[in-house]
Amino acid sequence: MFGLPLVRPGQKLLILCLGAHSDDIEIGTGGTQLGWLTSGVALHTHWCVLSTNAARAAEARAAHAAFTSGTTSAALDCATFRDGHFPAQSTEIKAWLEALKARIPAPDVIFTHRADDAHQDHRELNCHARTTFRDHLILEYEIPKWDGDIGQPNTYIPVSAANLDRKIELLLQHFATQRSKDWFDADTFRGLARLRGMECRAPERFAEAFFVRKMLLG
Repeated sequence: MFGLPLVRPGQKLLILCLGAHSDDIEIGTGGTQLGWLTSGVALHTHWCVLSTNAARAAEARAAHAAFTSGTTSAALDCATFRDGHFPAQSTEIKAWLEALKARIPAPDVIFTHRADDAHQDHRELNCHARTTFRDHLILEYEIPKWDGDIGQPNTYIPVSAANLDRKIELLLQHFATQRSKDWFDADTFRGLARLRGMECRAPERFAEAFFVRKMLLG
């Protein structure tokens, strides 16, 4: 397996993270972002959560503050698109993302949902992210769920055992609205990270996995 470093300690990295719901970014990319921070990357982050109510916006703000503690700069946008109905709000979501691009035209990396995610909100956000940010590196992250839609990723970022522990701790601490879901627990998050770590032979056994549709090496 060929390894290509995306960023090195001391370098600046501006990432834009798009999530349909308040726990998506943390589940899909939390270990990666914690890893960059602990390795000394000058991390600039801008997170966007598109579906929030009062309770979930409060969760998003608290979790964002915890996961981005130590970043060079961190921003969070919370929108109020209706949960479960993103396809019916397609025009409005596209306009929202175009306005976002006008404010943040040149992120180094964009994280968003994968194209064939079983959740309709996730798929809709992916579609608009790819057509809005056409000239950017987009890493599509995965969210475990009861639908059984885990796929075959083609990109991996190793996660240390300590950073995985921290990711799980913060997820369980900050998302009280999700604790009733039978899949939202430490076993799920650790098991998926172990599986992805096995697939890429990660040094400390754990990894987060992503789907890359197109990449330019130059």
